[in-house]
Amino acid sequence: MLNNPHSHGLWEKTAPAAPQTSSLNEHISADVVIVGAGYTGLSTALHLAEQGVRVAVLDAVEIGFGGSGRNVGLVNAGMWVKPDDLPAALGTKYGDRLLQALGNGPKMVFDLIEKHQIACEVEKQGTLHCGVGHAGVKELEARAAQWQKLGAPVTLLDADETARKVGTSAYKASLLDMRAGTVQPLAYVRGLAHAAIKAGASIYTSSPVTDTEDKNGKWVVKTAKGSVTAEWIIVATNAYTTAPWSQVRTELLHLPYFNMATTVLSDELRASILPERQGVWDTKEVLSSFRFDQQGRLVFGSVGALRGTGMSVHTAWAKRALKRLFPEIGEVKFDAQWYGMIGMTNDSLPKFHKFARNVVGFSGYNGRGIATGTVFGSWLANLVRGQVGEADLPLPVSDPKDQSFRSAREAYYEAGAQIAHIAGMVI
Repeated sequence: MLNNPHSHGLWEKTAPAAPQTSSLNEHISADVVIVGAGYTGLSTALHLAEQGVRVAVLDAVEIGFGGSGRNVGLVNAGMWVKPDDLPAALGTKYGDRLLQALGNGPKMVFDLIEKHQIACEVEKQGTLHCGVGHAGVKELEARAAQWQKLGAPVTLLDADETARKVGTSAYKASLLDMRAGTVQPLAYVRGLAHAAIKAGASIYTSSPVTDTEDKNGKWVVKTAKGSVTAEWIIVATNAYTTAPWSQVRTELLHLPYFNMATTVLSDELRASILPERQGVWDTKEVLSSFRFDQQGRLVFGSVGALRGTGMSVHTAWAKRALKRLFPEIGEVKFDAQWYGMIGMTNDSLPKFHKFARNVVGFSGYNGRGIATGTVFGSWLANLVRGQVGEADLPLPVSDPKDQSFRSAREAYYEAGAQIAHIAGMVI
């Protein structure tokens, strides 16, 4: 997108085409205007349009331009925060509600894919959270016990079982979560867009919002050449938020994350590495993730930005890391390399904000955007239609709070990822 091969990489090469859209060049009316054409915004649009609500979606660039089109494609259940910690962080009511909503999140994603026949390379074989060292095993043991107590289909695998699933002896244990899986993330978000348009929603791209005005009891959302008058505004821009809701951006710490896709591997390698096609991530602080696409490329990622010296540092590290994990892989060649930003909150939990009368949004997905954004979109649709109230949502209303020393910390994490990878941290 925007002629930048390092923004969406492999996903832009292999995703089905987005629906034809244009910029907003007129003044229109709708019931709801949604700002942001990612998972949250398009899930909201789809669920509303299916109920006959008039919806207009505005995106500053393109469908899936932000994190929705750049991530590794793991469809995970829950959040980074352990299940037992959620009630303490949010209170029992919200903690239990969020656990249930996000625990069932992958099912909602897979059900929408099936219902709307979205071609997005879906794999429903689960995911593997792989433990590095003794500390990693202890973390997975705790997560397994807590999810199993809630009846979740998760299984703690020992080192031998993990080696058979992953194809490497690098990990001491893993947590197999059969609720989860993988998708081609840009293909999924484009599929949501096609489905929303078919249901009656209108989507406008290259249409950044310049201002909003509360006029005669309705909202006027303005772009450079047009406007939408509506009862509701849904802010669904998350880590890529700009004005007029810049407070969302300052609440989020940008954590860069890159992915690199190898050339298509041989049949023998594809049979020995992730033979069941789970998606993987590990327990390291500077974590790594990997999974296959359906053509047989191994998509490998970690913390870091592919700009400046980061491009050469992270590329060299990725080649070393893959050869250490899978010595049989031989010379590593990459077909595509890309990166984006994860929006991290100060407590690793998402937020629900009410910016003004009938102006609301969720943000802060902390790297768990596919299922979370899809689920939160359905909740926002229910809120707009009056099927639930604010007190019924899976998160309480909170005010955006700036993260202290945000710019300095972002620079530190980007540089720190390079230092970690220069030092050879692999597993």
